Amino acid sequence: MSVFEDITYEIDGPAAVITIDRPHRYNAFRGKTVEELIKAFRAAWADSRVSAIILTGAGEKAFCTGGDVKQRAETGDYGPTESGMFEIGNLHKLIRDITKPVIAAVNGVAVGGGHVLHVLCDLTIASENARFGQAGPKVGSFDAGFGSAFLARVVGEKRAREIWYLCRQYDAATAERWGLVNWVVPQDKLLEEAKAIAAEIAEKSPTAIKFLKQSFNADTDHQAGLSNLAMSALDLFGKSDEGLEGAKAFAEKRPADFAKFVKA
Repeated sequence: MSVFEDITYEIDGPAAVITIDRPHRYNAFRGKTVEELIKAFRAAWADSRVSAIILTGAGEKAFCTGGDVKQRAETGDYGPTESGMFEIGNLHKLIRDITKPVIAAVNGVAVGGGHVLHVLCDLTIASENARFGQAGPKVGSFDAGFGSAFLARVVGEKRAREIWYLCRQYDAATAERWGLVNWVVPQDKLLEEAKAIAAEIAEKSPTAIKFLKQSFNADTDHQAGLSNLAMSALDLFGKSDEGLEGAKAFAEKRPADFAKFVKA
């Protein structure tokens, strides 16, 4: 098994627990983080001991706050990777394609690309202090693939547009009411409950679970094409003056000035 820097990986009974371990950046991911997550998910897929995967974040403040905007402001990208690519789109597809259920255990804030990750997971369990929302348009970013199209399948068109257009944050009770999460539990019970859910899944036929997951995904698999287009567009947009304005404003702790980019 690889030695990881940005994540931790452990097997606990029938569950593989993958933890984004960058609490100093509110578990925001850089290119290296994404590569390590892909390696961990593939390891869990291949491990016959694993019936379900739990994805969570280190500490109590954040599940994941998406791409590391400070890194992008400093270098114009998400840092070096082994492949030379920022593979967030491949991570999204892997969470869907892995034949074992993925449980998001949301401890704290899940915003931006971190919000997309939990939405893509099969199930979400949230701590009472969890908060959900999007930040992309505030920092010069977006996810016009799974992050928006699939979100609309989860919460409906009106709610999905609200989440993206307004960039507000919503508490765990609201997220549960909207169907954005399955359960809300006390902070100190979060991983315990996630592992209990994984144990329940482990009692079921793995082949039946595999076919069910693939069947659920079949209805929205066409969104992978949208995701490819969206990631290509985001790569171009992120290098534009408008995209860089959002990242610079975030790093400089000032409001972004997008007024000059408004077009007829």
